[in-house]
Amino acid sequence: MDALQQLRDRIPGAATRLAAHVVPTRCFRLPNSTCWTKCEHEQHTGSFKLRGALNKLLLLDEGAAARGVVAASAGNHGVAVAYAASIRGIAATVVVPADAVAVKKRAIESYGASLVEADGGFAGAEEAGKRLAQRTGAVWISPYNDLEVIAGQATLGLELAHQLPMTSDGPTWTVYVPASGGGLVSGIAAALRWKAPEARVVGVQMAAAPYLHAYFHHGTVGQVNERPTLADGLAGAVESGSITFDLIAALLDDIVLVEEGEMLEALAWSLKLLERPIEPAAAAALAALRLQTGEGPAVAVLSGGNVDERLLERLVDERNS
Repeated sequence: MDALQQLRDRIPGAATRLAAHVVPTRCFRLPNSTCWTKCEHEQHTGSFKLRGALNKLLLLDEGAAARGVVAASAGNHGVAVAYAASIRGIAATVVVPADAVAVKKRAIESYGASLVEADGGFAGAEEAGKRLAQRTGAVWISPYNDLEVIAGQATLGLELAHQLPMTSDGPTWTVYVPASGGGLVSGIAAALRWKAPEARVVGVQMAAAPYLHAYFHHGTVGQVNERPTLADGLAGAVESGSITFDLIAALLDDIVLVEEGEMLEALAWSLKLLERPIEPAAAAALAALRLQTGEGPAVAVLSGGNVDERLLERLVDERNS
């Protein structure tokens, strides 16, 4: 059975499993527009990552749970794993880049997880996390290269299909989804291919870290040169052999890139419209929605709201100046 069919088989169970633990986040219609936002930044722990992490941890048997879990994260996956581990009573260790956003590091520790910092950005944290899991016997919780994690993320797609009129006899919807390792965008796409097959699913990456964009359009990530980006949640390479490569090739309609300036403009714009701030990774999807040239309804998935305090202060100052 291929990865896509295995994923589809897991989505209904994930939806049932998570129903008592996640918030069905609202969809917000932008003023004078046929465009919407899916406000997943209002989810418990401040991001979509809770869906995948909790689905995975709820499935661990007692023997696996007793060994504890290890995750690597730029921040949000680590927060979600820490929260999910607290629900199960499981020991958790999260490895983050040394320059991870402070608010995310504090949240990880607030849920009782051990925090380890590693050099080398997300790639360095991921390698350090894998080594730690292998050495200690703990269960490795990938942020994207795991069908149970992706099935949890897919429940967001089920919500979208329920909340918005993505019917086959209406206009074609476009769904913009932030993409880093590919877990969220492939999960949403799998759910929508089931519930709203006419919808177009478009992954959004930063031009500074276009790994999945390069793979989707050129079949390789070998020529990607990553640059610094404020969208920490979209930074970092995808591990070799990840199941998300095949999933995005089978499910996505496109992957597009946005620039730092476009993301910053979307961040500032969102402060005027939404009740809670969004983080740069979420603003990437909003930027792509604002830049769309085609007609028809669209929705941007606002994947997280754990924004760096210094960046938020800067944006507020600029708005008030």
